[in-house]
Amino acid sequence: MDLELLFDPLFRVPLIAGVLVSLILPLLGTLLRLRDEWLAALGLAHLAAAAGLAGLAIGVPVVLGAPVGAALGAVAKVMLGSRGNTAYALMILLGWSTTFLVAANSALGSALSHTLVDGQLYFADWSHLTGALLLLTAVLASFRWLERRLIRAQFFPQYEAANRLPAWRWHLTFDLLVALGMAIGTATVGLMGAFALVFVPPWIAFRAAPGWRFALAISAMVGVLSYLVAFVIALALDQPFGPVLVATLLISAVAFAVPWQLTGHRLLASANNRAEAKRNARADAPIESAPRSTLSIAASKPHSTVSRDVN
Repeated sequence: MDLELLFDPLFRVPLIAGVLVSLILPLLGTLLRLRDEWLAALGLAHLAAAAGLAGLAIGVPVVLGAPVGAALGAVAKVMLGSRGNTAYALMILLGWSTTFLVAANSALGSALSHTLVDGQLYFADWSHLTGALLLLTAVLASFRWLERRLIRAQFFPQYEAANRLPAWRWHLTFDLLVALGMAIGTATVGLMGAFALVFVPPWIAFRAAPGWRFALAISAMVGVLSYLVAFVIALALDQPFGPVLVATLLISAVAFAVPWQLTGHRLLASANNRAEAKRNARADAPIESAPRSTLSIAASKPHSTVSRDVN
């Protein structure tokens, strides 16, 4: 176990690139879980892996080829009007078959395809970091605009049609943002690592958080902390990063899910929620439990005042 490697300049770029990815993907995954389209992560990741590998076969870097494949999948999904997880299941099948057919019929061989699927973060370079920074910029610029419209579309689905709003703009924008995120994530932490970052932290957040803002914060926190723990463990024990990251996220899920399952309550509760529960309890109390002073004041109110209030 050589912990001195953690401070080696060779691993600074992979560390920073991974931190950015582990921060962004859980936020995108929270909106995907809200839309019940969490399978999008796996579908777009498979397309990104296939396009990245195909790009390498003709000399195009992964960070350029992968976004193209994922973006084409997102555009096709919107143009065909497909909603839900069916389109993403088809993407998984298409991406999986394409990945291994390209590997079998090119000079790359299957070793590189397995590396792309499993994830080798420590080979990330400045191109991966640049892609992660561009992704962060796109998310910061559009997230607030997107989340309001996507939440409204989820809870009031007829609003857009009734007001003749161009809903395709924000649905396509979000799909493209997820496609870019999964492409950069797949190229940086591997296919299954990127999918785990999109799936597990939001799953935890939806069970632990008392509100939407808390869910975003918890999702991002779980993603970044799990990534940092996996980075240290994989580097210190000389283990493949992708499986270690997935295992760390699964352990985090168990740590949150088991207490919640046993108690039947969310793990976190805000002061506002507790105060609201107390108010509801008082509202449900029988009228005879009302304070005597309150009843006395109501009974002693002058008749003229009561008449004036009614009128």
